[in-house]
Amino acid sequence: MHPLLRKFLGMNWLLFGLMTGLMLFGIYAIYSATWFREVSFWRTQMVWMLICLPVFFGVSLVDYRWIRWGALPIYLGSVALLLATRIFGVERFGAKSWLEVGPMNLQTSQLAIVGGILVLALFLSQFRHLPAILRILGCGVIAGAPCLLILVQPDLGSVLVWGPVILAMFFIAGIPKRYLIVMLLLVVTAIPLAVNFVLKPYQRDRIIAFLDHDIDPLGVSWTINQSLVAIGSGGAVGKGFMAPNTQNELGFLPSTIVHNDFIFSVLGEQHGFIGGVILIGAFAFLFLVGLQIAMSAEDDLGRLVAVGFLAMLFAHVFMNIGMTISVTPITGLPLPLVSYGGSFLLITLVGFGLLQSIWVHRHVSR
Repeated sequence: MHPLLRKFLGMNWLLFGLMTGLMLFGIYAIYSATWFREVSFWRTQMVWMLICLPVFFGVSLVDYRWIRWGALPIYLGSVALLLATRIFGVERFGAKSWLEVGPMNLQTSQLAIVGGILVLALFLSQFRHLPAILRILGCGVIAGAPCLLILVQPDLGSVLVWGPVILAMFFIAGIPKRYLIVMLLLVVTAIPLAVNFVLKPYQRDRIIAFLDHDIDPLGVSWTINQSLVAIGSGGAVGKGFMAPNTQNELGFLPSTIVHNDFIFSVLGEQHGFIGGVILIGAFAFLFLVGLQIAMSAEDDLGRLVAVGFLAMLFAHVFMNIGMTISVTPITGLPLPLVSYGGSFLLITLVGFGLLQSIWVHRHVSR
């Protein structure tokens, strides 16, 4: 049997099925959020899915250990793209986070997170015998440059994703728990300083609205209040697909965000509590399959890459759904595989391809 065919047949098809099912559900969700408007976001998302799937299979069949020589160029390239975004980027919703590359708008902060995960995994696996404090400082340097460039865009949501990614990778790398506790305490202590001296005024307003929904009901609090109304009005089973006179159809939910950042609000209104639980359950099942792959990895490099990507995925899911139900402040992060967005879908499928590669090559000698 040809080696490529053997690898293909040996893929984790449960992971592929869950991933593909969520992508197809995402196309349905995008259509259900925009069917009454003269737009075709769902068609564009379907095209992106067909483009991204071959990339996923290509990454899956290549041995993930190429990271040993490819991680640094990808990381440096992503930092260069962040610099280019700072100079030539397109500003949307108060953030200069997008770079126009031909017909595609690339959110470079997402690529930088993936590049950072690869270099962090390489560093922590290659220098695992260094004292813990030196490994922490080294990772601080690696993550510091892209974080600062992302923060000045400003893209607070993407910066927050780095936190769980780094902590999860430190835990897997064997960094003593006392260091992790100290890092958490420092982050909590720094939050008031960041709110007052680092964040832009509109970002501070989002946090204030998160703490007090009544402070500006027709302004900064509008979106979160309408999201809560939409999800709450869905009840147990929802109003149904294409139901008339919904918060979304009547325009109470801003049309610029219902197909991406706030797509869970539409799903909650249409499919209710039960639909939301099923979607969250599908993500939880996907995470468990990913953790199984991480535990099956043959080396520290594969384990760290898998856990870093899963932490990134978890952060996006938690913060996206959390902001629609007022568990977290509004951060503008998409819901992986479900929200509209081609470049983020591509980056997400590259991450899943790495997970598959770790699974496929778990018994391949180094």
